[in-house]
Amino acid sequence: MDDLGTAERQIQAEVERLRSQFADTQELYREVCVLLFFRFGITPTANKLYQFVRKGSMSAPAEALSRFWGDLREKSKVRIEHPDVPDELRESAGQLVATLWSKAQTQAQDSLAVFRSEAATKVAEAKAQLESANQTAAELGVQVEAAKDSMAQANQAIQDLNSQLAAEKAKSAALKEQLSAAAESQAGLQRSLEAARKDFAAELEKQRTALAHAEERLQATEKHALLEIDKERSALKRVEKELDAARLSATQASVVAKEEISALQVQLGSLHQQVGSLDGQLQAALSQRDALALEAGNLRESLTIRANSESAAQAEAELWRQRAVGAEEKVAELQAPKPRKTKIRTERPISPDLLDR
Repeated sequence: MDDLGTAERQIQAEVERLRSQFADTQELYREVCVLLFFRFGITPTANKLYQFVRKGSMSAPAEALSRFWGDLREKSKVRIEHPDVPDELRESAGQLVATLWSKAQTQAQDSLAVFRSEAATKVAEAKAQLESANQTAAELGVQVEAAKDSMAQANQAIQDLNSQLAAEKAKSAALKEQLSAAAESQAGLQRSLEAARKDFAAELEKQRTALAHAEERLQATEKHALLEIDKERSALKRVEKELDAARLSATQASVVAKEEISALQVQLGSLHQQVGSLDGQLQAALSQRDALALEAGNLRESLTIRANSESAAQAEAELWRQRAVGAEEKVAELQAPKPRKTKIRTERPISPDLLDR
């Protein structure tokens, strides 16, 4: 095996040397025939010639081999005749050359027939592969176009979702401003309540002072004092009733403000959830777009056959259409006006005239 490999490497090296010397394909094949037959003792065949040279069409080595055997046959007839060679030896040599030539010609024809059969089979296989490749390329072209359409629809859906997200963010900012205004209103109500308490304390102190004066006047005159005491008691009762009413009004206003603030906070939390959901949908759409782009790239590079690709692309397009319709319905639901209950009641402050009575 090592000797055979060495011989093949030597033959290949000589063929490369001949290749640099002979540019014509037929001349190169003829010189390789001479090299194999006379130097290495190998009967040249079309397969062996093409194996070492690999140049030209499949018929080139067969044509060169036929010319080589023809030239060898013509030269063999002339070389045998010589005046010093006996007739019997010339006849034996001629028969020997004829026998060698016949065997070589038969072997060459057999090798040529096998080579032609193999070449025809390879040509048929190559044609079948070419037709299959053309069909696969056409199918892949349809798949690539469908993928492009799907990617365009996905990009449009992403743009729509971005617009919806911007609108929702604007609504969220507006609600935050409303919540801030409500908080400021509550703080104002609290300040008003504290001021009312201070005013009531001041008025109560005035009433106590007036009561002390009335007691002093009571010591001066009992009847007049009794009448004054009744008046003061009546006035005190009215003040207490108005004070209770003022406290109740302030409490109710505080409760209403707290309820409105809680409602606004709940609404703000719902909007945050909706914005988060839209963000999730946007990320999913972006991931889907990247997956579609990767799939389109893979379809351009590979030539594998995929059955029912057009139905799959249509189903994917229908899925994206349904997602777009769902996104539009969500946007319509978010954009629909919602009832708001914002009512701030302001109780009538206690009149100082009532406390002075």
